Amino acid sequence: MSRIHITFGIILIIAGGAAYAVTEFASWTALIPAFLGLALTACALVGMIHRILGGVLGLAVALIELAGTAANVIELGSLLSDDIARPAAVITSTIGFIFLALYAALIIRSMVITAREQRNPAKFA
Repeated sequence: MSRIHITFGIILIIAGGAAYAVTEFASWTALIPAFLGLALTACALVGMIHRILGGVLGLAVALIELAGTAANVIELGSLLSDDIARPAAVITSTIGFIFLALYAALIIRSMVITAREQRNPAKFA
């Protein structure tokens, strides 16, 4: 599971860095995905020590981040009609939202598989 945390953490760090560069280093809020990626990478470190705890923390972080980015994702329609003041924030939040939703789905899937293996280990051996 740690590979999932690290992979998505790096993707979000790159997305945040790219957004910051595209906004000509003027907007610190463009770095929000990078900070979210750092949080997921920290969950990977916890996951290396305790697999289930790392997954639960990663899922909690992802759900909180999904709730935080949802406000900007709702403004995606306004972006298409050019009625928005912060297009970079909406685009970055939408990219982050998509990756976080995929990440949460993979973590839930991994946790379900782990639970099945622990419930009936002879079936998976």
